[in-house]
Amino acid sequence: MYTLYALWTAPDDDDVEAFEEHYTETHAPLAAAVPNLNKLVTVRATEGLEEGDPAYYRVAEMEFDSREDLHEAEASDEWAKVREDSGKIIEEFGVSLEVAIGEKHVTDGDS
Repeated sequence: MYTLYALWTAPDDDDVEAFEEHYTETHAPLAAAVPNLNKLVTVRATEGLEEGDPAYYRVAEMEFDSREDLHEAEASDEWAKVREDSGKIIEEFGVSLEVAIGEKHVTDGDS
């Protein structure tokens, strides 16, 4: 599995409601429409390690079968819409976005 992680910083406190509305009602559905996507998981972080502040506010995990499937998705119109909307979010809410991509390995906790 190849997984893309989108790591969003927090919006200002006054913008949280509007950010959440846009993210859940517009951005996440655009991401879910990307071709070759097996699974989309979004998380709103509420606390960091040892009850500290979280390093990121929102994390999205986009899972693909292979690197080739991810590259094919990146060339799609749907991907372009997600990227365009990401730019709008960054501009409107003053947040930043970091992206990491890697091969996913799952270890069973019972092992």
